[in-house]
Amino acid sequence: MDNEKLQRIGIMGGTFDPIHFGHLVLAETVRETMKLDKILFIPTGDPPHKKDQNVTSAKQRLEMVELAISDNPDFYCSNMEVDREGFSYTVDTLERLRETCGENCKLFFITGADAIIEILSWKNVERISNLCTFVAAARPGTGRKKLSDFLEDLPGYLQNKIHVTQVPALQISSTDIRKKVASGLTIRYLLPAAVEQYIKDNRLYIQGNHHE
Repeated sequence: MDNEKLQRIGIMGGTFDPIHFGHLVLAETVRETMKLDKILFIPTGDPPHKKDQNVTSAKQRLEMVELAISDNPDFYCSNMEVDREGFSYTVDTLERLRETCGENCKLFFITGADAIIEILSWKNVERISNLCTFVAAARPGTGRKKLSDFLEDLPGYLQNKIHVTQVPALQISSTDIRKKVASGLTIRYLLPAAVEQYIKDNRLYIQGNHHE
């Protein structure tokens, strides 16, 4: 098939607990830079080891993602990991996506530059490299030397499979947002207003309702 007709799909996985503007700016920057047709957000399911803890459910995290991306026609959300039993590995998710879209799409797996350096420890990384192209999001001034050293010494199967994209350095983290809510501090302007309201309505992250 002509490469120009392939649908270019960016994949963003994560716990999104909660999703915030850092995630959204990253996704939009990569979509534009890599000329992707759409970004697919895939929240992780409930980890088996957290089943007995009072943590944010996969269903609630999925709903927050859906609220956050509702006004962007190029952003989509998948419940494929939320509905799956057991732990989800990246290779399993990508294989399911490949089965769904066949050879009509090209998959781009979006991750941080810090995570890409650990890629050789991922389960079935060689198989993953056959299923997708990696997009490593690099923020200004963060580990540039370490990343360049890593990229110079890649095994053959990863050659030309990793694209580094510069993204804005937004100092926002889900952990900090949870801590702010637990402390009664404002989270306005850190995430979409609809997600902020959802957190309030569902009393998420308040002290006693959430464990790290």
